[in-house]
This record gives sequence, C-alpha cells and structure tokens, in this order.
Amino acid sequence: MGALAWLGIPVGAGVLAVLWAAWAARPPKATGDGASLAEHQRFLAAMERSTGSHRVPDRQGR
Repeated sequence: MGALAWLGIPVGAGVLAVLWAAWAARPPKATGDGASLAEHQRFLAAMERSTGSHRVPDRQGR
C-alpha cells in the first residue's frame, strides 16, 4: 500500500499541474471593439487629468 502512495501522489500532482497549466494558458476572453475603444478613451482622459497642467517652475538660481 505504501508503494501505491509513493506512486499515486506524484502522478496525482502531475495531473493537477497539467490541468492547472491548461487552465492558465487558455486564451483571454475577447472584448468587443467598442468596449476596448471606450476603455482606451477613459484611460487617455485619466492620463490627461493626472498630468495636465501641473508643471514645476524652473529654478532661477542655476
């Protein structure tokens, strides 16, 4: 019975590893073009808000 456990545990772990790898490597869900473009526009708007007109003045003493 001990030999069966020594063989079964690694085989079971290997099967689980193969199943996990197949699940992890599946292709991502496709998003529609409209949703993707809207997300990109929201991203660009957020970047403009966060980096808009906040400029650091130049040092005069250099």
